Amino acid sequence: MVTGASSGIGEATVRALRAGGWDVVGVARRAERLAALDAEVGSASYAADLSSEADVAALAEHLARTGDVHALVHIAGGARGVDRVEDGKAEDWRWMFEANVLSAQLVTAALLPLLRAGIRAGGDHADTLYVTSTAAQTAYPGGAGYNAAKAGEAMLVHALRLELNGEPIRVTEVAPGMVYTEEFTLNRLGGDTAGAEKVYDGVEQPLVASDVADVISYALNAPGHVNLDLVTMRPVAQSAQHLLARGALRPRD
Repeated sequence: MVTGASSGIGEATVRALRAGGWDVVGVARRAERLAALDAEVGSASYAADLSSEADVAALAEHLARTGDVHALVHIAGGARGVDRVEDGKAEDWRWMFEANVLSAQLVTAALLPLLRAGIRAGGDHADTLYVTSTAAQTAYPGGAGYNAAKAGEAMLVHALRLELNGEPIRVTEVAPGMVYTEEFTLNRLGGDTAGAEKVYDGVEQPLVASDVADVISYALNAPGHVNLDLVTMRPVAQSAQHLLARGALRPRD
């Protein structure tokens, strides 16, 4: 099961896993986009709001009826606003907590019994994989709300790995830096197209969604005894959260 499947990294992950032979249930709120993806790649979508307890419970019931579950890939989330702490809007911070942290907790709690059942039915292990962000690792001005939300999600992942010790369930975190997708920055800036494009202006080859999907696919297909605890990935132009080269990359004279 892949969350956030209607666009960006989630959609790319559905495509990558289908290409690798996985049966995939893609989950997001936008049913029409999921249906189009299903028609193209043969996934099986389910529309749900993952911050809703009722929706997540219904999703778990649906999955239990339709087959064994062997992997949870949680990508759904997002950012809203670039306000300083003193100017932060409570509704934006609340949305980011619910979209990034609460959704991860609800989905994990609902899926763990199904993942265990899949192991008992013949699997030798199960996977939980979470896409967080380098924003979980390093703060930056105007990012505190997203920093806090992604750090919260990362702590959930770290605690979960300890709590599942002794079970054949892998817990993986993938933390991308700058990724160019059609919606993430645009949504964060409230639809400001020019502002969103400026973020990536002059950056040679930022990561794209398929780059992250390739890493996710590798992690799920690695030998069952191998756990990639944390994969931090950035474009070469981004050496750190605050250090971004704009312009052509070339060796020094």
